[in-house]
Amino acid sequence: MRPARTALWLRLAVALGLALVGPLPVGWSSARAPIYVSSWAVRVSQGYREAERLARKFGFVYLGQIFPDGQYFHLRHRGVVQQSLTPHWGHCLRLKKDPKVQWFEQQTLRRRVKRSLVVPTDPWFPKQWYMNNKVQPDLNILQVWSQGLSGQGVVVSVLDDGIEKDHPDLWANYDPLASYDFNDYDPDPQPRYTPSDENRHGTRCAGEVAAMANNGFCGTGVAYNARIGGVRMLDGTITDVIEAQSLSLQPQHIHIYSASWGPEDDGRTVDGPGILTREAFRRGVTKGRGGLGTLFVWASGNGGLHYDNCNCDGYTNSIHTLSVGSTTEHGRVPWYSEACASTLTTTYSSGVATDPQIVTTDLHHQCTDKHTGTSASAPLAAGMIALALEANPFLTWRDMQHLVVRASRPAQLQAEDWRTNGVGRQVSHHYGYGLLDARLLVDMARTWLPTQPQQKCVVRIVHTPTRPAGGALTPHAAPSPILPLTQVRKNVSACAGRANYIRSLEHVQVQLSLSYSRRGDLEISLTSPMGTRSTLVAIRPLDVSGQGYNNWIFMSTHFWDEDPRGLWTLGLENKGYYFNTGEGCVQAGAPGDPSQRGALQSPDRPSVCVRCILGTRLPAHGRPSVTPAQRGLSPVPSGSGSPAPGGVAGEQGPGGQDQAANSLSPSSPCPPQPLPGTLYRYTLLLYGTAEDMTARPPGPQVTSSACVQRDTEGLCQECHSSAYTLGHLCLSYCPPRYCKHTQQAVTGGPGRPATPALRVCSSCRASCCPCRGGSPLNCTACPPSYSLRERRGSCSGPVPPNSPPQPTAVGHPRCHRGRAQAVVLTLLAVAFGSPLLCRLLYRLPAATWGPPRRWGHPRHPPRSSCCLEPRDI
Repeated sequence: MRPARTALWLRLAVALGLALVGPLPVGWSSARAPIYVSSWAVRVSQGYREAERLARKFGFVYLGQIFPDGQYFHLRHRGVVQQSLTPHWGHCLRLKKDPKVQWFEQQTLRRRVKRSLVVPTDPWFPKQWYMNNKVQPDLNILQVWSQGLSGQGVVVSVLDDGIEKDHPDLWANYDPLASYDFNDYDPDPQPRYTPSDENRHGTRCAGEVAAMANNGFCGTGVAYNARIGGVRMLDGTITDVIEAQSLSLQPQHIHIYSASWGPEDDGRTVDGPGILTREAFRRGVTKGRGGLGTLFVWASGNGGLHYDNCNCDGYTNSIHTLSVGSTTEHGRVPWYSEACASTLTTTYSSGVATDPQIVTTDLHHQCTDKHTGTSASAPLAAGMIALALEANPFLTWRDMQHLVVRASRPAQLQAEDWRTNGVGRQVSHHYGYGLLDARLLVDMARTWLPTQPQQKCVVRIVHTPTRPAGGALTPHAAPSPILPLTQVRKNVSACAGRANYIRSLEHVQVQLSLSYSRRGDLEISLTSPMGTRSTLVAIRPLDVSGQGYNNWIFMSTHFWDEDPRGLWTLGLENKGYYFNTGEGCVQAGAPGDPSQRGALQSPDRPSVCVRCILGTRLPAHGRPSVTPAQRGLSPVPSGSGSPAPGGVAGEQGPGGQDQAANSLSPSSPCPPQPLPGTLYRYTLLLYGTAEDMTARPPGPQVTSSACVQRDTEGLCQECHSSAYTLGHLCLSYCPPRYCKHTQQAVTGGPGRPATPALRVCSSCRASCCPCRGGSPLNCTACPPSYSLRERRGSCSGPVPPNSPPQPTAVGHPRCHRGRAQAVVLTLLAVAFGSPLLCRLLYRLPAATWGPPRRWGHPRHPPRSSCCLEPRDI
């Protein structure tokens, strides 16, 4: 007996010691036992008179109703001790047996602290100057944390060179479902270690997003309770397939993809995503997150030293990505920053050598305060977006871009190009709409009403047609020569009177095909009807290519929420500073350099001999005047009016047709004077919504605090009668793709408790967006590219022909695979049971279904010469 008694005393001593020591370290379980008090919450649907009767019957003191609707009441018993480690079983049993009591709960003490900017205790947090109030303004992260938001429930995946998943500041938040190694095709994204630690980039970006808080190590991530994953895809040969697979990993599980890489930032490259990667973007925003759209956060680029422009990067200038720029501690433009019209917002990063840099996790379980470049800015934005998603998980990808525009402020950011656009917002090519404010982003996210469906209006302005059989090109259809200053004007109705009418702009794209003797000398701008001028690409002195642009798409966010109706002006201006001449003959159908993306290829262009001016040295007093006659241009066609100074192409002539005022004469294929370039195609693509976004009122708060019953993990089990229930959330209204539904009340009976009527958000069918019920015939609107059959209330859309079946990573396999197989499987199911049958079928050897394809490269191949660059410096 003595050994047993000794063991018992040891257990008691250990328990007492742990209780005296206090809270356990991070990573240990530290659950507290509940402390019961002498009050009860009781639900009685018959009203306050019945509650008062129950209180008198069982000896309680009636303290009134909890909610105004008179169903929940507060009772207290004077004969019960104020605090106890066990509930009072007698009173609980009496309440349970009474048929009028629908629900009750003896109240327990809740530990709550004042949220007065609690600062993390991590040792490196004082170094995190961009979110600890050391600079003003900072990113306002502490204000969001004080609201109880930390990224809980949000999944972020960093697409990079891997992630050190066992890092002491990352392991607790690591999510294997959001991780994969597409360089070696295995589930482990651990980076490859080298003497130079070149594969540290992904681990550093991950720590900015989701480094743990209050664990006594390193610093704190912006969304320190978010789940973090990593995709290893930059440490090997990079192809369109690998990029597309990385951007398509678990789109229903991952909410945010953070990418801090792109084509070379050398000031001469024009490159973008391939066909598969563009399709991955499209599928992500249309199908990801249950149809709300995946969020792609992208670093704008580090080519500032080479005068690069991120509008020559097809990743950052995509409408599907949220491009993030950088500023220094003092609000200056960093030396590596690229100025372009596609940048939407800005966060902090490094500057010159004496400026502080970004604190984050590093390889070998270390910390660093030397993270730099726009690579450091994009993960900070991804973390802030994760906080906004926690506040409102029903935001679409376009909702988030609207919120980022509104939550960005010029603050103290210094630049010479701040301009006020047509709706009164300040915008800059260096910073987009300014410094992103996390508190403002979260506050607006809580009350944001869903944006109406995206509309697209395509306006073809200059288009080179094919030569008719046996005929000649008409003057107005010929391509337009590019003068030292050329303007192409077009009066646009924004598809008024059609289903795709746009009232408020979001993104504006300009698709161009042009030749130019020295591409980097050409500055391209776009001016909206409301007077906002946006530089689509500035001069790039290192870009000496003579290939021009081939169907290259430029994008600007500077016209956000403007009314697109009116006169749009495209400006093409030679701003070269070196005098270069050259001669050449452009042959019809001659392809450009296939290694140079964006190179001009004009298969229908007749043979034209051109003597090119690559640039012009400007005199001290300004640019020399050059008349159209000196440029060898044909006279203006009669009836079209005189062109504006500098040559105006694309003015609307008689009959509403655009007249090319500066077009070449088709009878003289070789102009007698030098010609720097030719504009072949120009298409204006407008994206937006039919709603006037400047006049929309704020909506009610999406997530409601009307939770009346929570489980031990704090998840809501029952909402107040005025709120809608969706999962563990109490909502003030049902989000898109959900409809309002009321579950009927059930009256209690012998052995059956009564359940009140519940207001719930029921999911629409996949074909609807939104709906008035759960039936496929209850659609009130349809997803993009689908049409609504109003009489039937259903949506119909095109089905891609010969579309291959898509593999599913996690799901329930179907048991039937054809009519004949269904008969056999049905018979087998009768004998063995269908669940067992499914299990047997899907445990067949891999050879039955075909082995997965693996690439024939070694475990850690050398980096390809044609690779993507991480955007640190």
